[in-house]
Amino acid sequence: MAPAIRLSPAARSLFDEPLTIAVQGLGPRQQVTLRTSLRDEKGELFQASALYQAGDDGELDVARCPALPGGSFSGLEPMGLLWALQPQKPFWRLVKRDVQNPFLLQLEVFEGHGERPGRLLAQAQHERAFLRDGVRRVPVREGRIRATLFLPPGNGPFPGIIDLYGTGGGLPEYRACLLANYGFAVMALAFYSYEDLPKEMKEFHLEYFEEAVNYMLQHTQVKGPGIGLLGHSKGGDLCISMASFLKGITATALINGSVANVGAVLRYKDITIPPLGINLKRIKVGKSGIADIIDALNNPLEGPDRQSLIPLEKAECCFLFIVGQDDHNWKSEFFAVEGSKRLQAHGKQKPEIVCYAGAGHYIEPPFFPMCAASMHLLFGKPVMWGGEPKAHCEAQIDAWQQIQAFFRKHLIGKPSGTSSKL
Repeated sequence: MAPAIRLSPAARSLFDEPLTIAVQGLGPRQQVTLRTSLRDEKGELFQASALYQAGDDGELDVARCPALPGGSFSGLEPMGLLWALQPQKPFWRLVKRDVQNPFLLQLEVFEGHGERPGRLLAQAQHERAFLRDGVRRVPVREGRIRATLFLPPGNGPFPGIIDLYGTGGGLPEYRACLLANYGFAVMALAFYSYEDLPKEMKEFHLEYFEEAVNYMLQHTQVKGPGIGLLGHSKGGDLCISMASFLKGITATALINGSVANVGAVLRYKDITIPPLGINLKRIKVGKSGIADIIDALNNPLEGPDRQSLIPLEKAECCFLFIVGQDDHNWKSEFFAVEGSKRLQAHGKQKPEIVCYAGAGHYIEPPFFPMCAASMHLLFGKPVMWGGEPKAHCEAQIDAWQQIQAFFRKHLIGKPSGTSSKL
């Protein structure tokens, strides 16, 4: 019997779902190298490899067989061949640009453990998809809104969420559509560097975001009376600003967000919040040329920088702070703790804070490989994002469950910990 790769699900799975990988038909205790490869839409290659030894029966199940030292990871790591994928081009981050087409994952089994791969013994392909069957993708161009709305299958109405990314700009849709697979109506909202929106992060007007909130509140497929907000990085402080000043927001989840306004002036009606000050002299650049910007921002509790604090105590919603304790973009844990103190000092409900040791800045949906460093649009050079790959992967899996449970609890009234798909 020739060696063959057995996958479950066989041909296609959702990107945030586990994949079972096994090899049959090897010799007893045969040494092999497994390699995974994936190309993003710009053609950049990501690869991971691991060294294994088959069992006495010639079977190799990566969920039961530990990887030996010397590959991209070692130990018992059923999803290691996915989370350990690394770009062959330096400072490149895996993002999904077109959610309607899956990523194609290549799996190969090579003979032996040599420096160079031995003879190819078996290969397989697998699609990692982003849209569950029946999820509708609806481009939104109403008034000034530039967004994409994802609606789950069925009649609805569904709990509604607005999803914001950070300083990368554009319109990333992949987190919104993965979340919609679980029964939420999710709007991925662009706010700059997209179509006719402003090209640069100079100032933001909260009225634009208010239009998006009102669009969701009035949508027949969105269950009221309020909606949720989900923001990462710069998207996090925009979500806090929305929750603080706008009506109709019930729950706000932040992934490594800031409680101070960062990077651009924020305006709403007659209110102006300046951005938190930055001192470029506090940036450390290592021998690798990668910048560590963790100390670049001023402390929003001191002097004139207090004006950049967002008055989150005005918010009428519940908060969830997801924190990577090895975030090198900024001090996410400090921001979460200060936000909590400020809410409680004003008699508001204590927010949920979930901290992950060893997790960096880009806490993405499950099984996105950790991005240790990439180009920062505002600084114009590669910066370190922090994180340790295995711990970061585990944080992403848990945070994804925490975010869904939080929105279920506050937008539907289901207790957290319910595993039922909506």
